[in-house]
Amino acid sequence: MLNGRDPRIDFFRGLALIFIFWDHVPHNPLGQITLRNFGFSDAAEVFVFLAGFASVMAYSKVLQREGYWMACLKILRRTWVLYVVHIFLLALLMGIVFFANSHVETRDLVQEMGMTHFITHPQQALLDELLLRFKPNLMDPLPLYIVLLASLALVLPLMLRKPWMVVAVSLTVYLLAPWMGWNLRAIEDGVWYFNPVTWQLLFVLGGMAAIQSQAPKPVQPPSLWRQPLFVTAAAYVLVAGAITLSWRWPHVHDALMPALISDLIYPISKTDLSPVRLLHFLALAYVTAKLLPTAGWTQNPVAAQVCRMGRFSLEIFCLGVVLAPLADMLNAMAGDALAMQLLTAWVGVLLMAALGAWLELNKRLNQRAT
Repeated sequence: MLNGRDPRIDFFRGLALIFIFWDHVPHNPLGQITLRNFGFSDAAEVFVFLAGFASVMAYSKVLQREGYWMACLKILRRTWVLYVVHIFLLALLMGIVFFANSHVETRDLVQEMGMTHFITHPQQALLDELLLRFKPNLMDPLPLYIVLLASLALVLPLMLRKPWMVVAVSLTVYLLAPWMGWNLRAIEDGVWYFNPVTWQLLFVLGGMAAIQSQAPKPVQPPSLWRQPLFVTAAAYVLVAGAITLSWRWPHVHDALMPALISDLIYPISKTDLSPVRLLHFLALAYVTAKLLPTAGWTQNPVAAQVCRMGRFSLEIFCLGVVLAPLADMLNAMAGDALAMQLLTAWVGVLLMAALGAWLELNKRLNQRAT
């Protein structure tokens, strides 16, 4: 039975939300220290993997305690909540972007945010919004999560009984999808930026990790450097980091990168979750789990604040989506001055932390009232 809540999961969900916010503010200097600058994967992989982990951890307990149909009902209810939040958030985001665009003369924020479809085809855009086909910048993760969570209602019982069978089927679909051209439709004959047919594998692997986390652990495992899998994963993370850093100096990258390796790994598709991205994230997650086997470090004040943000990931994500264009507007009005860019980046994080603290307090007050 899957029990308990691992604060390390909350911490890395919260950290991923901070990185997503920083990455979505153009020219933000703190965006240079996020995960995407040190490897092939980024915060999106963290978000989806941990969403799978947390979903299976939570709804498997419901299934075991109350049965499949109640678990299915609660999954679909949560999916509906996510859908409603997505529609409301998109409407709010469009209003903020249109407002910001009226105060910035040097750039067209509406075009940069991918919202021209709403101006040129408003009626079609409203229909596409309801069908999850109209997804401006910043809005891609939530529709992906909606589709993946809804699919969990179908595979959860089998995942608990025969998880490796589910992983095998998921991997097969992942490998076939780019070759067969499987994806969901988006506006103007486009496709989803996060292809759910391929990203489902990462969600499934997150669920698999939740199940495996409850398995008995060796009493005294050998030292990390005597574990071949850890050494291999750590080496891959370091090599991927070196390659990613070399992208900053194209002439150095082109001079040192062997043509054989270049032909093998490029292009690195985010839409179809390229194998080198997937392997990089899995290696990074494995190395991190091995280096941080306990959760005591999450008790320090800063980590505790990040954990709190991770516990309310939906609300914090929505706030980050709203704050990103506002920060971009303020930065542009200040001529993208470094001081303003740093100020808006840190104020945004403080506001996200404040929302997490408020939600935690509100939850405790409700528990005391009942």
